[in-house]
Amino acid sequence: MFCFVSTQSENRGVTQTRTRLERGRSALGPALELVHTGRAPTRAVLTTELGVTRATAGAVAAELEALGLIQVDSRPLGAAGAQGRPSHRLSIAPHGPVAVAAQVHADGFRAALVGLGGRIVATDPGCMTVPADPAHVIDAVVEAGARLLRASGRRCVGAGLAVPSAVAEPEGTALNPLHIAWPAGAPVRELFTRSLAAAGVRGPSGAPLTGLAGNDVNLAALAEHRHGAGRGAQHLLCVATGHRGVGGALVLDGRLHTGSAGLALEVGHLAVNPEGSPCHCGSRGCLDIEADPLAFLVAAGRDPGPEVSLLQQARDLLREEYADPSVRDAADLLIDRLGLGLAGLVNILNPDRIILGGLHRELLEADPERLRSVVAERSLWGRSGGVPVLPCTLDHNSLVGAAELAWQAVLDDPLEALGAA
Repeated sequence: MFCFVSTQSENRGVTQTRTRLERGRSALGPALELVHTGRAPTRAVLTTELGVTRATAGAVAAELEALGLIQVDSRPLGAAGAQGRPSHRLSIAPHGPVAVAAQVHADGFRAALVGLGGRIVATDPGCMTVPADPAHVIDAVVEAGARLLRASGRRCVGAGLAVPSAVAEPEGTALNPLHIAWPAGAPVRELFTRSLAAAGVRGPSGAPLTGLAGNDVNLAALAEHRHGAGRGAQHLLCVATGHRGVGGALVLDGRLHTGSAGLALEVGHLAVNPEGSPCHCGSRGCLDIEADPLAFLVAAGRDPGPEVSLLQQARDLLREEYADPSVRDAADLLIDRLGLGLAGLVNILNPDRIILGGLHRELLEADPERLRSVVAERSLWGRSGGVPVLPCTLDHNSLVGAAELAWQAVLDDPLEALGAA
């Protein structure tokens, strides 16, 4: 009888230990995401957010620190908790692993290394005319990223690519790269993966990486939702104009809404001027050509030059010559067109926040009341209470979003993604 009871106790103890280990492991991903997005600056907050005991939260934090992902500061940060116990600070490991992030746009490319917390560790802007062969520029941007990685000496968790096109899923093809010379259906994910292998970029265990790719505005919205102006929004609408064209994205409950095949929120093809210029899509007067940097320069009577990008020319004109009546009139015109498009989206999507990027951010900052009033006057939900319209806050948010693609596997299961290393 004694032996039987002893065996029962031992089995119960083993089961309890295994349960605690499984609970702790299952909490690693959620805990890392809380630190990654800045929602758990201390161990006390981590304990509360995870809904676990103080001991479990401490063990989870220690495991993430052992993986080289976070740093636990043993110096207390003042009183925390019901009994006033001090809590330890949690922060991103200063020399932790990084993701290789790449972006291709109408005026060239940019590569970066991005750590947890959306922190850009290093960046390398490249300028080139984007050729019709997508492999050429993808090879160039990957080589730039590989140079940054070698110089940093850091581990790489993955790689993400932002492109100015809808990216069809699950194939990973650029369906409609309208403002670069690529053919429709370019296999960007396959080309990206091939370039990473050729450049010697490997994952934490030394295995070849599978490159990930997404639409640049989708990725900008994801980055802003986790680290910028969209943090805390439940239904976040992002509209931005980059070097050419206009894009949009929707984040619902923390996840990008990409539709059934990755093609949702092509807001650039909303008609805002029925008598406007012909659009690449076959329609007329779309946001894509009525509210982008080229449209602004033309409306202001300026001839675009080849020295710098269209986006930079438009920004410089708005910032430096806004007092010029022709520039002010052009800004008002684009604000009205943009506001009309946003009002239609508000009626359809009912977002709780709108964020604007690229030149649209500059237009909002130039005359915030005009844009917000157009949205409120032309939308049903806007009139009933108003929707906050805010500027994006992250530099290079599409690059940060591309890195988020690569970091997602680590956020889902840190041990699975990094344990072998």
